[in-house]
Amino acid sequence: MFESLIGLVAIIALFVIISRQQSRIALVERELGALRSLVLSGAVPPVNKPSEQAAADSKPADVADAAVAPADIASPVVSEGAQTPAAEAEIPTGEPVPGPWAAAEAAPKTADVVEPAAAALAARQSNVETALGTRWAVWVGGIALALGGLFLIRYTIESGIFGPGARLIMAAVLGLVLVAAGEFIRRTGLKVPVQGAAGAYIPAILTAAGAFILFGTVYAAHGIYGFIGPALAFTLLGAIGVATIAAALVHGLALAGIGLVGAMVTPMLIASQAPNPWALFGYLAIVLAATGVIARMRDWKSLMAAAFVGTGIWTILYMMDAPGANLSAILFIDAVTLAVLAFAWLGRRDEAAGSARVFDLPSIAPGLFVAFSALGLSVDPAFAAAGDALQAAMILAAMVAVALYRPQALPLLYAAGLVTVLIYLGIIPPTSVASDFSSGALGVDGQPVVASDALTSRIGIVLGLVFIGAGLWAARKFAAATWIRAASWAAWGVIVPLVILLALWFTFGNLDRDLVYAAAAVLLVLVFAAGGEWIARGEEPPLTGGAAVSFAMSGAALAGLLMLHMAFDSGWTTILLGAAAIVPALATRWRSYPVLGWISVGAVIAVLGRIAFDPTIVGAEFLSTTPVFNWLLAGYGIPALAFGFVAWQLARTTNGRPRLAMEAAAALFALLTLAMLVRHAMHGGVIDTGAITLAEQAIYTLIAIGAGAILVAIDMRSPSSVLRYGSMAAGVASVALIVIRHFVVLNPLFTDESTGRIPAFNLLFLAYLLPAVAAGGLALYSRDKRPKWYAQMLALVAAVLAFAYATLSVRRLFKGEFIGLWSGLGQLETYTYSALWLVIGVALLTAGVWLKSQVLRIASAALIAVAVLKVFLFDMSELEGVLRALSFIGLGAVLIGIGLFYQRLLTRAARQA
Repeated sequence: MFESLIGLVAIIALFVIISRQQSRIALVERELGALRSLVLSGAVPPVNKPSEQAAADSKPADVADAAVAPADIASPVVSEGAQTPAAEAEIPTGEPVPGPWAAAEAAPKTADVVEPAAAALAARQSNVETALGTRWAVWVGGIALALGGLFLIRYTIESGIFGPGARLIMAAVLGLVLVAAGEFIRRTGLKVPVQGAAGAYIPAILTAAGAFILFGTVYAAHGIYGFIGPALAFTLLGAIGVATIAAALVHGLALAGIGLVGAMVTPMLIASQAPNPWALFGYLAIVLAATGVIARMRDWKSLMAAAFVGTGIWTILYMMDAPGANLSAILFIDAVTLAVLAFAWLGRRDEAAGSARVFDLPSIAPGLFVAFSALGLSVDPAFAAAGDALQAAMILAAMVAVALYRPQALPLLYAAGLVTVLIYLGIIPPTSVASDFSSGALGVDGQPVVASDALTSRIGIVLGLVFIGAGLWAARKFAAATWIRAASWAAWGVIVPLVILLALWFTFGNLDRDLVYAAAAVLLVLVFAAGGEWIARGEEPPLTGGAAVSFAMSGAALAGLLMLHMAFDSGWTTILLGAAAIVPALATRWRSYPVLGWISVGAVIAVLGRIAFDPTIVGAEFLSTTPVFNWLLAGYGIPALAFGFVAWQLARTTNGRPRLAMEAAAALFALLTLAMLVRHAMHGGVIDTGAITLAEQAIYTLIAIGAGAILVAIDMRSPSSVLRYGSMAAGVASVALIVIRHFVVLNPLFTDESTGRIPAFNLLFLAYLLPAVAAGGLALYSRDKRPKWYAQMLALVAAVLAFAYATLSVRRLFKGEFIGLWSGLGQLETYTYSALWLVIGVALLTAGVWLKSQVLRIASAALIAVAVLKVFLFDMSELEGVLRALSFIGLGAVLIGIGLFYQRLLTRAARQA
């Protein structure tokens, strides 16, 4: 038993030491700043008068530290002439004097400034000795006194010198003597003559040691010897704890911490056969209220936060005994916690802080614990079965009211909003937020915790109205002064009602179509939109559309999204959702709120999510097989047109990033419209995951090239970075499709796919010649409008496509409908390739000279070089007779013609020069 008490003493002593070091660090920082300013200015620090010193001695420890701090600073500049006898007589009472170890250092004084390095070295040496000789000696001495009292009691027990009663009386007398000694020393005005020893406040140390001994004495009288009953022990321990906290008004924060720890541990030390929750929470309410008043008087944030945490932990521990928990007691301690926060801690503090701070840090603790208790009353099976959800809603509403009454208590709003969201997400089947306080668990379960009923719906409606009213009103109130508070209130005023509406719809409504919930969503749209406008009129300057307005307008947009899903089926929801992007764009004609354009972008994201979930718009079973004129045309085409109009409108009003996003969305949906219609037609009216054919891929490629050309043309009329880079992206994508799909993956030379029975208008015409013409046309059109490499890339791809079309057409001429590579080569076919390649090379050369395209001239040179290699390496060994001769004759004639052609070009160029 005594070992546990010793461990408790050691833990509390460590807490005290750490608390005191915070004031020591602050003192050192002040000393360093003052020393630096004195060294730079050369001024002598003022000397305190005896009356000022006496006034400083009467202050509490934490206040005395701040008062002594300037006097603790020794002047680095001392004038010899200034040392008059009168001044010397005043030094011992007002200025700390170095200890005896520093006497030799104080003797040599000249009119010159003391070297900073030497002064710093001397200060470090004296600080170490001062800390060991004063502060640490006092602290360790205080701990030794407390332990000594406990060991003395233990010795008397082991030796049997005194009886239990005498031992307890002696321990109590020792504790009272230490407390009295501390008070006596404080009242006599003990001076601290050594620099840096102000932190070793001896009266506080003695009072703390006496409090420890008194705590141990009362506990031993009850827990070990049974001299006093639980009620008296509980009362005495509580009184000692509260008295210790009250004594901190004159002894400092550390003693308050000791008293608070003792007061919070008291209920754990007293065992009772019939626990009374009202006694426990009544006691905690008294401790919490006393701590709140004292902490407010001294502005001790850490003490107030610790009191809230201790009370909250006791509340949660009590709720773990869910079947036997007293609801009234839980509501009582929650109400006391909120009352202490609102009236004791944040009473004058909230008014003094004004708008300087967004929220009060200690208010985080009551927000978390009170909200957690409300969550337990709502979702724990034992509490929910007893119908305690109504009381939980009252707690949440009270938290919102306190946050509204005390703006510094903003964490209460976040805690209440988060818990409300969790509660109503928990009623959505099949996944529910659940807790079991009896086992201390909180998590996500696969089944609803308790069956939702009409009470759940009514509570949700009331909570939603509370958050809407308080959120919009507070957002308007703080819109001109503190935008973070205004944004926080507007955000939770939007999030909570939307989550409640969604949860009630999923739980009680008809997911296919429910006009009642759709009407509620329409009402939210109107309320949020009007609320956003009302908040905007309260901004400074008005109608700027800040964060609070953005949250309100975004809430109206989300409510509209829910309304469309509740009131319409799949197809109409997608179409109307795309068309709804026009509404915020039109609103930019009258209001320049930045959020309006982003709401249109949000509509794009919502439509993309819907088509990703169901590309057929209405479901595969309801999609018509009629080409073009089906749900795909409306489901993709109408959003594309709407997004294009939004981009046009935003270009004439806000003209920001949302406009660029809408331009990209319009281009994307236009391509998707064409692509989906093509796939629908090519697969017999079915949108499935079947393999893409070369003909279908050719149509996609033509669409991409056409989109690139359209974007270039639009960009020339209305310049935009989205259109500029989008057109280049379309061109690059089309080139990648051609190289990968046309030349390799779907090439009929490798797949042996049927090329069709019609000689001219066949698969090769669609997959190679048309893309070649399209790519060549786009290269020619974008020569002076896009980077040089872009036009050259398209020209090269066009040339290669034309070459592939000609070559594959020759093979089809010899092989027929199927041109697979494994069917072999004939001699006449081989010769025809050589002649064809030479003709194409000459054509490319002519086109390159006429169009002044270096890329085409290089392509012709490469093709002719390939033809030369083929003739010399392949035709020489494979061809026989007249075909071999004609191959070499044709090659020679072409090469000589090219040489003559270049000579004439060079001669003409020389004459022109």
